[in-house]
Amino acid sequence: MEFFRIRRDIPFMRYALVFNLISALTFAAAVFFLVTRGLHLSNEFTGGTVLEVSYAQSADLARVRAVVEKMGFGDVQVQNFGTSRDVMIRLPVSKDAKPQELAARVFTQLCSAENGSVTEQQYTTPQGEQGSRRACQAAAAEPLTLSRTEFVGPSVGEELVWDGGKALIFVVLGIMGYLAIRFEKKFAVAAIIANLHDVVIILGFFAFFQWEFSLSVLAAVLAVLGYSVNESVVIFDRIREAFRKFRKMNTHEVIDHAITSTISRTIITHGSTQMMVLSMLLFGGPTLHYFAVALTIGILFGIYSSVFVAAAIAMWLGVSRDDLVKGGGTGTKDSDPGDPNAGAVV
Repeated sequence: MEFFRIRRDIPFMRYALVFNLISALTFAAAVFFLVTRGLHLSNEFTGGTVLEVSYAQSADLARVRAVVEKMGFGDVQVQNFGTSRDVMIRLPVSKDAKPQELAARVFTQLCSAENGSVTEQQYTTPQGEQGSRRACQAAAAEPLTLSRTEFVGPSVGEELVWDGGKALIFVVLGIMGYLAIRFEKKFAVAAIIANLHDVVIILGFFAFFQWEFSLSVLAAVLAVLGYSVNESVVIFDRIREAFRKFRKMNTHEVIDHAITSTISRTIITHGSTQMMVLSMLLFGGPTLHYFAVALTIGILFGIYSSVFVAAAIAMWLGVSRDDLVKGGGTGTKDSDPGDPNAGAVV
């Protein structure tokens, strides 16, 4: 399946130095913001208290957020989960109060905002177990209940940071090993530089705008690594095919041909993926917002890095026909780069 065919190869490598200078400046800016401003880590990494509150009617998130922010806890997060009646509230770590006390104070304030008072209710589960819960009573009604309270300690947050770092390292090593075995070590080095370029730029955006960096964003970053390397593998595979087929082309002409021949495929695959991510960004709500933002940045820069960073670095590292074609291309088809039939076919 293809949208179009480009008959004449586009000279991408002619402008490789300019685009890589732009990439280097963007990369340096991202590192600068990471060092000077740092990431705005979520409670999952820093620790904190999580409350789940259920309303009888659809919850007014703006009102809930205003009530909690007035209590002066600092950076709090309020979002829906599951249904529009369920609200999740994340509070930062407090040295002045225990997690259960924080949860009780917040629930009391939310209940007061509904003109109610907090009561303890006993209940029995279907399995016969006894329990109690905090409920809010207002005019013989129950406008909201406290469904769950959970505390994430700083030690757990540090463990998540360490585990996330190990996951990133293992992904990078796995990608390098795969590319070195399937293609050549020069391609492995080029692809990892390009992929880390994407990751650092995503992190740079989150540091500059101080967007919340949560576990879902970390998952998006790891997904971008795999997604970006897939585009690089497709281009590298076309480069190997072009070296076998067009023995009269030099390296930069082969790379131009390989990139041109994948343009239609890139538009189809990345366009389809971005439509799905855009739907999450627009309709997924706060829970999926930054996950979709990270994926959007990663997809856009992933295309850019695969074309102008990975391919260019492979060219500058001296990748040649001898690196990819055993026997120097014996048995391959001679072709003149000036022949119009030698153009790109997707």
